Amino acid sequence: MRAAAIESTGTADVLHIMDVDTPLRLDSEVLVKVVAAGVSPLDVYARAGRLPSSVLGFPAVLGYDFSGFVVEAPYGAHPLQPGDEVYGVAPTPRGLGSYAEYVSVPSTHLARKPTRLSHVEAAAAPLAALAAWGMVIDVGKAHEGQIVLVHAGAGGVGHLAVQFAAHFGAHVIATGSARNAAWLRELGAMEVIDYEASRFEDLAVDVDLVIDLVGNGRDETSRRSLSVLRHGGLVVTARADEWPTMAADAAAAGVRATGFAAAPDGQTLAVISRLLESGDVHVYVDKVFELADAARAHAALESGHTRGKVVLTVCDG
Repeated sequence: MRAAAIESTGTADVLHIMDVDTPLRLDSEVLVKVVAAGVSPLDVYARAGRLPSSVLGFPAVLGYDFSGFVVEAPYGAHPLQPGDEVYGVAPTPRGLGSYAEYVSVPSTHLARKPTRLSHVEAAAAPLAALAAWGMVIDVGKAHEGQIVLVHAGAGGVGHLAVQFAAHFGAHVIATGSARNAAWLRELGAMEVIDYEASRFEDLAVDVDLVIDLVGNGRDETSRRSLSVLRHGGLVVTARADEWPTMAADAAAAGVRATGFAAAPDGQTLAVISRLLESGDVHVYVDKVFELADAARAHAALESGHTRGKVVLTVCDG
C-alpha cells in the first residue's frame, strides 16, 4: 500500500511516499481503508526525533488520527461491519500509522463517524478531542461557575478544550493571538488574552483550572500559570516533560498540577461524537494536503500559525 513514511528522523523533508505492506488484521482488530488522516504535534515531534519512544524502527509510518471505511471486521456479528464509516486512533508506534491507505486497529480505538462530518473533518477530531475531553472534563471536572484558562486556545486541542469547557458552563478565558480573538469568542471564550500584547498573569485571577497546551519550555508558561489559580486550583499540562519541578512548584504555591497524555478510547470518542453530531461542538480544519504533501503539512504545523487542525487526504471517500 502507499504510505507517507520516514526512514530517519529529521526535518519535514524526511517524510516521503513509499510502498509498505498492508497491515494484517489480527484478533479483535478492524481493518480500515483510510480516507483522511489528521496531522498531530505528536507526529511532528516523532518525525523530528523529539519523542524517541514514538519510533520503534524504520521505515516508520506516522499518524494517529484517521477517518475511513471498515474493510474487515473481527467476526460476522461484530457491531462494525465492512462499509461502515468510522474514525479513531491508530496504535502508533506499535503498528503502522494513519498516513497510509489502510490501518488495522483494535475495535476499542474506534467510533462511528458522525454523519454530519466529512471524512476530512472527522480525521481532525479523535486525538485532539480525546485530549481536550480528558484534560477539561475527566481531570479538570469543568462545570458551571468555574473559571477555566485555556492556553493556546486556537490550536488543535485548544479550540476543542474551549468548546468543552464552555459547553459544561465554565467561564472560559483563552490565550491566543489577536487575529484569533474573535474566533475564540465564537467558540465560547468569554475573554481572550493576546499573549503577544499582555502577560496572562496580569489579567487572569482566581482561576479554578488551567489547561496548559504550551508547556514550560516556552517562557515558563506552566510555572507562571500557578500564580493565577485560586487556592487549591489545578493546572493540567500536556507538557509535563518540560516541567520537572512541577509537583514542588505547585505545592509551594498552594495549588495542584498534573500532567496528561491522551489514550485511544472508542467509548469516550462515541460520547464526543454526539456533541459533534448535534453541532454543539465543531472541529475546525485549517489546511488540507494530499498524502504526497505530508512534508508540507508538517511544515505548516511547525510554523505555529495554523488554526485548529491540519489534515491529509489519503483516498477518495
